[in-house]
Amino acid sequence: MNFEQYHLVSYFCTKPFYMHIRHLNLINFKNIAQAEISFSPGINCLVGENGAGKTNVLDALYYLSFCKSYFNSVDSQNIMHEQEFFVVQGRYDRKEEEEHIYCGLKKAQKKHFKRNKKEYGKLAEHIGLLPLVMISPSDEQLINEGSEQRRKYIDGVISQYDKPFLDDLMRYNRSLLQRNATLKQLKETQSRNYSMLELWDEQLEQLATRIYKRRVAFIKELVPVFQKYYSYISDGKEEIALNYKSHLHEGELKEQLIQARAKDIALGYTTKGIHKDDLELLLGGYSIKKIASQGQKKTFLIALKLAQYEFIHNHNGIKPILLLDDIFDKLDDARSNRLLQLVAEDVFNQIFITDTNKPYLVDIVKRTGKEYKVFDVANGQILAT
Repeated sequence: MNFEQYHLVSYFCTKPFYMHIRHLNLINFKNIAQAEISFSPGINCLVGENGAGKTNVLDALYYLSFCKSYFNSVDSQNIMHEQEFFVVQGRYDRKEEEEHIYCGLKKAQKKHFKRNKKEYGKLAEHIGLLPLVMISPSDEQLINEGSEQRRKYIDGVISQYDKPFLDDLMRYNRSLLQRNATLKQLKETQSRNYSMLELWDEQLEQLATRIYKRRVAFIKELVPVFQKYYSYISDGKEEIALNYKSHLHEGELKEQLIQARAKDIALGYTTKGIHKDDLELLLGGYSIKKIASQGQKKTFLIALKLAQYEFIHNHNGIKPILLLDDIFDKLDDARSNRLLQLVAEDVFNQIFITDTNKPYLVDIVKRTGKEYKVFDVANGQILAT
C-alpha cells in the first residue's frame, strides 16, 4: 500500500511548479575550500565520515534559500578558518526559467546577496523564492529546548509564503524592544507617565492580533497533515497532537498589557504577548519530551517537517527542495522502511540525503527507482561517483 492509498485525501496542488538546483559553487564555506557540484533533479546522496563536510553542503543549499546558515547565526563563523571570505552560488531551474543566486561575505563587511546579478534591498525579499525543508538531528531542539525554538518553526514556515506576516513579525519584535526599553526607563526614573508605554501597547496589540490569527490558521491546517505523516511512518501505532498556546486565547492583548503593567515595570520586560506563544508537542496525551523514545521523537520531528513541506507546497505551488541529514539514525527497520516508501513516492521532487554508510544508502536509493547521483565527501572534498 503506497502513501496516497494509505490516506486518500491529498493536500497537494494538482499542477505544481517545477524547481530544482542544478549546480552549486562553494569557496571557503566552512570546511570546503572549493567545490563545483552538478546535481541530479532526483535524489542526491552525500556519503562520508562524520565531520567530512556532508552537512556543510546541505547548509550551503539552506543558505541560498534563507540567506543564513541553518546551524550558525553568526555569518562570519561560516568562513573557512584562516580565510577572509566565503562565496556560495547556485543555479536553479524554477518555473522553467534559470535563477542564479549569489551570496558573498568578507569579514567585517556587509553580506552581499544577489538574484540574477541584482542585489536585494532587503534580504526578506528573497525568502520564499526557493522553498526548502531541512530535517536534521539538530531539530531535536524543537522538543528539548524552550518555546522560542517552536515559535521559530511556526514563523519560519508561514514566512516562506506570507510576506505581510513576516513584515508584521519584524515590526512586532522592534516594537517589543522599544516597549522593554520604556519599561526599564520607567523603573529607573520611577515615573508614572505612561503615555509612551501606551503608544507601544497599541502598536503591539494591532500587530499581535494579526500574527496570532495567522499562527492559529497555520496550526489548524498543519495538524491533520502532520498526523497523516506520523501515522504512516509509525504504522498508526501511536496518537500524537499539537496544541497551540497563546496569551491571546485569553482575550485582547492590550487589556492584558495594562493589567501586567506594574509587573512588567518591576521586571523590565514584557510578560504578555505573542512572543511568549508555544506549541505543545504531545504523544498519547503527554509531553513527548518526557515520555517518548528516541525513535518516537525522531518520527515526530520527521512528520512535522514533512507536514511543513506539504503545507508550503500547497500554498505556493512549488515543491520545496528536501534535505535529509542523517535521517535513518535512531529509526528501527519498520519506520525506516516506511520512510523509504515515502521517498519513493512522487510526493517529493529533488531530495538530498546524507549518511555515513554508502552501501546502505545506495541500496535504499536504488530501491526507489528514481534518478540519483552519489557523492563521496572527505575532508571538505566532494567527488561524484
